[in-house]
Amino acid sequence: MTKGHLHPLTLFGRLTVATLADMGFTTADYPEIETEWYNFDGLNVPKDHPARDVQDTFFTSDGRVLRTHCSTVQLRYPEAHQPPFRVVQLGRSFRNEATDATHEAVFHQLDAVAVDKGITMGNLIDTQERFIKAIFGSKQEYRFVPSFFPFVEPGLEVHLKFKGNWLEMWGAGMVHPNVFKNMKVDPDQYSGFAFGMGVERLAMLYYGVDDIRSFLSGDLRLISQF
Repeated sequence: MTKGHLHPLTLFGRLTVATLADMGFTTADYPEIETEWYNFDGLNVPKDHPARDVQDTFFTSDGRVLRTHCSTVQLRYPEAHQPPFRVVQLGRSFRNEATDATHEAVFHQLDAVAVDKGITMGNLIDTQERFIKAIFGSKQEYRFVPSFFPFVEPGLEVHLKFKGNWLEMWGAGMVHPNVFKNMKVDPDQYSGFAFGMGVERLAMLYYGVDDIRSFLSGDLRLISQF
């Protein structure tokens, strides 16, 4: 009899969470169906932001949304916990967009936030570098590129070299003061960083898979390799 085994995304997801746990992050899990406040407003995403368009977000009949990321942990975790804290949420996310080799409508997102007194951009960079080296090894090429995300200031993108090309892997930055206020955390006393990444895109690099859609295709020729 052939024994069953875990899906490669499950295996890789556990690896990412375990890597962050070694850096002091705890885990949390919150609903896949969220209010617009937790998914957008509380994260400083304005009403007119393109991400809130019905073409990018799946809405329920009662006005809630299928979460487009797991950054909801930034708002939900502080409701029951006081800083300092380091926490990560890994789960399914949903975006109403066309699929291609590097994009899927349903994917797994890993989002993390760290809040304490005296956290700086240097702490964020160090955490990103430690994560990359722990997962992909010291020879993996990476770069940090300035970018904009409504919930952080300043923000940056993390690019990794994949098959000779630079591929944007995740976004990161220092928690925006408006988000701190929505956390009910005083931004004059605390600072912090946050980052969020798509697990499938990282798994493509880790396993050498060319097409992100392969992970959810149900093709046993891929799954049986693990």
